[in-house]
Amino acid sequence: MPTHAIEGPPNVRNTIPIHRGRRQRLSVEEIIRDIQQTADLPLERSGTLPAEAYTSDAFFDWEAENILRKDWLCVAHVSQIPRAGDFFKLDLLGEPILVVHGKDGVIRTLSRICPHRAMDIMPPGFGAEGAGPAEAKDADCGNTRILMCPYHAWTFELDGELKGAPEMHKAEGFCRSGTALMNFRTEVWNGFVFVNFDGGAEPLAEHFADMTARTAPWGDLADMELLVERTWDCDFNWKVLFENFSECYHHIGAHAKTLQPLMPAKECWTEQENPAFIQEHLPLKESVVAQLREAIAGGVEFPLIDTLDADHAAEWALFCAPPCFMLFPGPNQVAWYRIEPLTTDKSRLTTSLLVPKSYRDLPQYEACRATAEKALVDFHSEDMDICVAVQRGFYGSGFQRGRMSHLEMPIWLIHRYLAARTRGTRPTLDRPAAASQNGRIGAVPAC
Repeated sequence: MPTHAIEGPPNVRNTIPIHRGRRQRLSVEEIIRDIQQTADLPLERSGTLPAEAYTSDAFFDWEAENILRKDWLCVAHVSQIPRAGDFFKLDLLGEPILVVHGKDGVIRTLSRICPHRAMDIMPPGFGAEGAGPAEAKDADCGNTRILMCPYHAWTFELDGELKGAPEMHKAEGFCRSGTALMNFRTEVWNGFVFVNFDGGAEPLAEHFADMTARTAPWGDLADMELLVERTWDCDFNWKVLFENFSECYHHIGAHAKTLQPLMPAKECWTEQENPAFIQEHLPLKESVVAQLREAIAGGVEFPLIDTLDADHAAEWALFCAPPCFMLFPGPNQVAWYRIEPLTTDKSRLTTSLLVPKSYRDLPQYEACRATAEKALVDFHSEDMDICVAVQRGFYGSGFQRGRMSHLEMPIWLIHRYLAARTRGTRPTLDRPAAASQNGRIGAVPAC
């Protein structure tokens, strides 16, 4: 089973309080207009967004309704719920949800709110803790043959339909048919389970058609399984998190001893703008590729994914699909990040590593898992400290809008995504697509 823990920044957290409300000067309309104007600047003149984009409660509420709930949000990988009756629960954008593998083989996302008296059918202490018919695996997942509300013992099939409602025979006109848990639109792409609360998003097969082709070298991602899983409670806006993990420029500072020696920032580059995702290349140094092969031979690193050619086996790739999906396929494993926006300045990050199921039979499995987990925790701890400090900076009177490096092209593309969504469209559909950096980044004269 993958490891699961709640992490927090060890050094920065709680050292300096955040004085919320100091950066609430712009209205939602003004923030939107600023994002649109900023995103229309060319990369060479690009800059950061106003602080209010990360600190305004009103803007967070606007984002939740007009961007986050309207787009696809990744909630699980099929390896977490492989059998009929397996379920995974979480709260997302204020929605208590249950991702469940039905008896008919269909994966659904159900609301956990009982249609009787609004009870959460699996709150903390119920359901996954062993109450009723559910058998727990851990606090957030388990297996069950039926869903039962602990308040009045109403029961529901795994498709959400009401099965039983005790002592309701005197309720005039009451009928089990038509009474059900709300069923949110759910689709599976390459083994990843997505939910769309609004229900109007483009089908994933069409939306991610290009990304399906781009990720094909790593084989069948649906046939992989979770190796390691870590959950981090984060005291910062979800966009701080998404922007931080999208760019490699900060390898120079934040990851000077962890990632920069492996994949130097200046060698990383970004593909042409796409309406659905951002793709970045993180080439490994030749010496690092050689060291990886030695570590594989020594039994402390997993083998290379056998579908990869030499080029793909010598780099990590980054696929960011706004608003919140992040996939990092590497030479011998694939990282997946689930970002959960919670409030204006709080979010939750779950970092997971996936490997081919066949790796479980390797005699060096545990040694390789330990190596992968240590690397995951080490550099993510660095990121947590950085992101908390950035969020604090937005509230200070010394905050200034900054210029961005060419290595921050993914952030610029995220801003272009946000701007497009405020206009009711997607990147490249009403603006020319930004060109690929093509692995060759030229210099621009500085003033």
